[in-house]
Amino acid sequence: MRQSQLFMPTLREAPSDAEAASHRLMLRAGLIRQLAAGIYTYLPLGRRVLRKLEQIVREEMDQAGAQEVLMPALQPAELWQQSSRYEVYGPELIRLRDRHEREFTLGPTHEEVITALVRGEVNSYRQLPMTLYQIQTKFRDEKRPRYGLLRGREFLMKDAYSFDADWDGLHRSYMSMYEAYNRIFTRCGLHCRAVEADAGSIGGEGGTHEFMALADIGEDTIAACNACSYAANLEKAEYRIGHKENNGPASQKKELERLHTPDIKKVDQLVEAFGLGADAFMKTLIYTADGKPVAVIVRGDHEVNEIKVKNALAANNLELADQETAERVTGAPTGFAGPIGLNIPILADHAVLAMDAGIAGANEKDYHFGSVNPDDHLANAQAGDYRNAIAGDCCPRCGQGRLTFHLGIEVGHVFKLGTKYSETLNAKFLNGSGTEQPLIMGCYGIGVSRLLSAVVEQHSDSNGIIWPKSIAPYRVHVIPVSAKDQAQMDLALHIASRLQEAGVETLLDDRDERPGVKFKDSDLIGIPIRIVVGKHAAEGIVELKLRNEAIVQKLDLEEAIAAALK
Repeated sequence: MRQSQLFMPTLREAPSDAEAASHRLMLRAGLIRQLAAGIYTYLPLGRRVLRKLEQIVREEMDQAGAQEVLMPALQPAELWQQSSRYEVYGPELIRLRDRHEREFTLGPTHEEVITALVRGEVNSYRQLPMTLYQIQTKFRDEKRPRYGLLRGREFLMKDAYSFDADWDGLHRSYMSMYEAYNRIFTRCGLHCRAVEADAGSIGGEGGTHEFMALADIGEDTIAACNACSYAANLEKAEYRIGHKENNGPASQKKELERLHTPDIKKVDQLVEAFGLGADAFMKTLIYTADGKPVAVIVRGDHEVNEIKVKNALAANNLELADQETAERVTGAPTGFAGPIGLNIPILADHAVLAMDAGIAGANEKDYHFGSVNPDDHLANAQAGDYRNAIAGDCCPRCGQGRLTFHLGIEVGHVFKLGTKYSETLNAKFLNGSGTEQPLIMGCYGIGVSRLLSAVVEQHSDSNGIIWPKSIAPYRVHVIPVSAKDQAQMDLALHIASRLQEAGVETLLDDRDERPGVKFKDSDLIGIPIRIVVGKHAAEGIVELKLRNEAIVQKLDLEEAIAAALK
């Protein structure tokens, strides 16, 4: 390909609202252009990379025994209503009506559609197991699209769905996809880690793992043990409490004490007023779960994990209670809520129950209770893990290591769905005994367009992108220093022709530009191998440089071609 003919509008500076390195570099390198918030056009270089990512995904899915299909993006709303996800999915679900006033959605995912398809075609255990996948554009009305392709409203996704006769079969299908994902991300040049995760709106009855590409811009926090293989998304991360915790002076008083705390509402104010650490206090928050009030108690130095609370209550919706509701159930203004005397369900975190005693709100304006004893005053509370894990927590698996934290970009997610969709959508089959039972399902997603951004986040420097060879838009960049020098152009054309004949994708910079401009653009677009044809062209000598190395080699023609073919 001649660069003079390539639609590659590079930019010297990225738009000021491009926050992530990958977003800035892909805009500057002419890979993408924004049409609207969270909606992008892929220009030729970006599309070439995307197609290579798709091909890697296809090869590994096919190798794992999955079969490719293509399902409609436009989905009837009644399917989502049957699965009970139409309202649960929330405002991210793009909804519309056709000219006949029939309701449809633009698919953010395809569990309902694939289940309806298989329901009509599979009726015997002899047809199982089966895994179907597609690579297709998805739509989600993100509240705040950001970071370019990392959080968009329209994106390319690979979604696969497995169907098995029993849970052992599901486990085999799940592990087959799990292993395929590891191969995919390795081939794409990504450093990823599989972590335990929450199933979210997809739901399911079994395990789920996210595949995280480690990156400073990552919006997800990963908790990992420094002594074993345990790793989990912060939403899911657990911790271990091994013994009762003595919280200093706050734990010494044995009888409940009413403490005057005028206008002292927040933990940091209590810390200053009492001269104690935040871990000496019990923090009570009032939530509504599916419209019903509930209290959640965590230690003063901890934060409530709302996903854990929502799962513990099996609630569809969980939100902090408004001021009116909180005052109605506690009898006190915000800041003075406590567990004693509440007539609503109480969830107490394990770390609170491990305290000898602590200070908590008294459900009375300007008052707290001292020496609140969990054994006496939280005896009827529902114990559980309701807080975010923090760095230094004891590992819940090995019990020896401590949790450390990292940022990551979610690039893949695998779920054991079980019968969540097959039961609600009546997808059944006859087992070996002739008994009808629901299909056992799994689903497996990869954000293909997000992979593009994740790779750039991990493979770039101050000069531009550094593409792994497996997904680079071109493998070799041939640059004659002067397009007006006939000897240079002839040799450059000869090298490009030889490489292309050997099946090596080659970009020839035949533009009449200054050498500095050519080299800057070459660094920016990040092609792995650069061959520069300069003043020694008449002697058949060129310079070869790898994008990820500083060393420049002077080689003769045949040596350069041989090096580019490796």
